[in-house]
Amino acid sequence: MVADVPAADRFPLPALVRRVAAALVLALSPGAAGAAPAHAIAMHGEPLYPAGFEGFRYARPDAPKGGRITYGVFGSFDSLNPFIIKGQPARGLRDGGQENFVYESMMVRGQDEAFTLYCLVCETVETPEDRAWVEFRIRPQARFSDGKAIEAADVVHSFELLRDEGRPNAAQAYKKVARVETPDPRTVRFVFEDASDKELALIMGLMPILPKHLMSREDFAKTSLAPPVGSGPYKIAAVDPGNRLTLKRDPNYWARDLAVKRGFDNFDEIRFDYYRDQNALFEAFKAGLIDVYPESDPSRWTTGYDFPAVTDGRIVKETFETGLPRGMYGFVFNTRRPVFADVRVREALARLFDFEWANKNLFFDLYRRTASYFEGSELSSVGRPASEAERKLLAAVGASVRPDILEGTWRPASTDGSGRDRAALKAAFDQLAAAGWKLDKGVMRNAQTGQPLAFEIIFQTRDQERIALLYQRTLKQIGIEAAVRTLDSPQYQRRRTSFDFDMTLWIWGASLSPGNEQLHRWSVAAADIDGSFNLPGARNPAHDALIAAMLAAKSRDDFVDAVRAFDRVLISGFYAVPLYHQPNVWLARWTRIERPSTTSLWGPVIAAWWVKPGS
Repeated sequence: MVADVPAADRFPLPALVRRVAAALVLALSPGAAGAAPAHAIAMHGEPLYPAGFEGFRYARPDAPKGGRITYGVFGSFDSLNPFIIKGQPARGLRDGGQENFVYESMMVRGQDEAFTLYCLVCETVETPEDRAWVEFRIRPQARFSDGKAIEAADVVHSFELLRDEGRPNAAQAYKKVARVETPDPRTVRFVFEDASDKELALIMGLMPILPKHLMSREDFAKTSLAPPVGSGPYKIAAVDPGNRLTLKRDPNYWARDLAVKRGFDNFDEIRFDYYRDQNALFEAFKAGLIDVYPESDPSRWTTGYDFPAVTDGRIVKETFETGLPRGMYGFVFNTRRPVFADVRVREALARLFDFEWANKNLFFDLYRRTASYFEGSELSSVGRPASEAERKLLAAVGASVRPDILEGTWRPASTDGSGRDRAALKAAFDQLAAAGWKLDKGVMRNAQTGQPLAFEIIFQTRDQERIALLYQRTLKQIGIEAAVRTLDSPQYQRRRTSFDFDMTLWIWGASLSPGNEQLHRWSVAAADIDGSFNLPGARNPAHDALIAAMLAAKSRDDFVDAVRAFDRVLISGFYAVPLYHQPNVWLARWTRIERPSTTSLWGPVIAAWWVKPGS
């Protein structure tokens, strides 16, 4: 069986991108070498864990089973369909990493590596050296939770639904598949348009598998609160829309004895309780209604845990180091709005966030300033002069990068921490003046039109409101009017997905192996796709070309050069006011929940934790 993808449906990469990718493939690829079935696939290099391995080191193979864990979630939900842009899906169905409780993929990530996948639903994966295709052989024991065997037809059906009706970030990768072949009910081969995207073989390994016999095209495209059927270790036991989702472990789970699942899925019940207020969520944790609390507020982390359950040892605070980049959290400029069209204006406004005052007075000096989109990793360009390979890449794609960013000496503007640094204010004022703005009776106005420099900042939480008000105060000192507005979750999602905002707070997470997801964030096409993460509306063809170079890289060194070049171009665009990041993961838990002594490269993996026997 062959399923062809219509050419008009494929993701429209600009011609420049295709030329760069083709050139890289010709330069780097020795051709398609013979493939062989394997237990795992790594983006670069070899998998850490060999064939026949006993289990991941960050899971305890003999972890006790039983009990319940309750998570607290900020917000609400109105759907159990996490694959479409409509609605607000509940957490726990398909969260990535090892927490795919209901839906599964052919493979699972190894969380001690940058990007390596190990077979789960498939028993083998096969791909040639040039990665022009990837083939999966499905395990004969693989089953959906209703007992029906997983077959190639389910995989093809899932692919077609996700490509045609799914979230755009996933669909754009699937549209690079030229055809799907199913020589028998247990074998699926995805053949790609070309061999320029080395990540596609792994992307297909992470594609969720949906039951063809229960998921029609019409049903897939709708939000629904009907409990779905997947192949994962848990079934949905109860749904209280917007308030609670309860999962129960499936005693007949087909994969429970596989090495990749050894030591995981230890709770008999997993509960997700929703709260509209972050303070109420923390109070629920203090009262024992929630078992685990990932902390992001340095003030609370420093002073908010002085209560009996902590002092008598029933709750422990833990700090985890990770090897992951920190990503970029910031105030995002929507460049679709004329007020933010000029990069000089964006840079000037970025100067006006007083991190030093905020960190000292609000955050106990626990945060670190973010400068790079891949902060704290080898992928960051900050503090490193561009290599010769980077410079050639940047020249080839016609990217414009400022000298200080190219040399790695640029940093976000700093202040004296007084809350009214005149030198910092003057630098921003002078830059705005050079861009055609002037101060007129205390109001910053466009010198030609008289239009005031004013905009609205939207956000969801009180913590975000606090930092927005701080920024508003500094902007006001040079005549810039920023209105701040808190929205509830549905309102915020509607405005964010339709790009109906001037400025908002957003975080672009980062991994050690950025790839196709960057198209959804930064490609020219994504600027016009509702629901994409290209919130700034960036339309720089160099982004597409450098993402193509990242995807075409055959060695880790070539990949790092491409990512650093990409980082320099993003920084040069001043698409956001860089804010800050936690240096480590902060997490508090009730001691009735126990964990392995070893932590993964990615940090804590709660899916491998368990309830203390007898608690």
